[in-house]
Amino acid sequence: GKKYCMCFVSLLSLYIHIPCEIFSFLLKVFSCLLFPTAAEPEGDIYMRFMKSHKCYDIVPTSSKLVVFDTALQVKKAFFALVANGVRAAPLWDTEKQSFVGMLTITDFIIILHRYYKSPLVQIYELEEHKLETWREVYLQATFKPLVNISPDASLFDAVYTLIKNKIHRLPVIDPVTGNALYILTHKRILKFLQLFMCEMPKPAFMKQTLGELGIGTYHDIAFIHPDTPIIKALNIFVERRVSALPVVDDSGKVVDIYSKFDVINLAAEKAYNNLDITVTQALKHRSQYFEGVMKCHKMETLETIVDRIVKAEVHRLVVVDEHSSIEGIVSLSDILQALVLSPAGIDAQRCYTV
Repeated sequence: GKKYCMCFVSLLSLYIHIPCEIFSFLLKVFSCLLFPTAAEPEGDIYMRFMKSHKCYDIVPTSSKLVVFDTALQVKKAFFALVANGVRAAPLWDTEKQSFVGMLTITDFIIILHRYYKSPLVQIYELEEHKLETWREVYLQATFKPLVNISPDASLFDAVYTLIKNKIHRLPVIDPVTGNALYILTHKRILKFLQLFMCEMPKPAFMKQTLGELGIGTYHDIAFIHPDTPIIKALNIFVERRVSALPVVDDSGKVVDIYSKFDVINLAAEKAYNNLDITVTQALKHRSQYFEGVMKCHKMETLETIVDRIVKAEVHRLVVVDEHSSIEGIVSLSDILQALVLSPAGIDAQRCYTV
């Protein structure tokens, strides 16, 4: 039985060139199915899957990684993000000969939030500052080393690092060469996990509802209205440290969503000098591929939620009631916490880094 299964899997892994680590994990899964008496508790199967795979397993054979020198002008860096269709880039300090940080859309938002005065006043700090100048001004005494991860670290460690540090992008850096290989995200990790979910025993909690599991945020939800000025939305992003704001009409119905990613369109359109325009006006520039707000209900199962968020390739779902009124938000962080960290007895969402 087991010996034959092992030989078959080994031969198959050689034949179709799939990493042995993946086949060894699948062998464990098959063993659980063939010999259920010896099966481990299935509640932690996703945790064990993540611990058995390295960050390197998730790095695509071909991908685009944009790196900025800290001597580059801030404005040019944001235009380069837009031109390359990326949301973040590692920052290289030539003097230190190392990566020192990440430039993300959040930096763009913080600059606009901090320095915008009116449509008639040019944002000098955006037009003239270099990245190194901005970092010195912004970080000041709160300097933190770049949070990164080794390609040999487990995906479990990657999930923990992302959620604990409340970051959305984690650079994979080779500790030997110092080269940046890839930028890991919650979305990429969950998609990788979901690819193998059908091969694994399904934990009982996947059939439970969001309401039963208590997954998501349901109190003090930050939101805006269609006529909210962009500058006010940016202020909320910074003060509340959220990545998206549901747009709610006068009747309380969710009609749209304004995310941090939408803000970069201001750079693409060179429209960042007038932030007094409304959210509705700003969203007219949005790509034609936008499919509307992705929603869910509290009575839907976690399995349904995972399928929907992965297929839609979004970072969160808005939880609504039967009238489409907002009830809460379920993010990728919430889902990965529930699938991977909670079975290990870890609540990284309530870890605070100094």
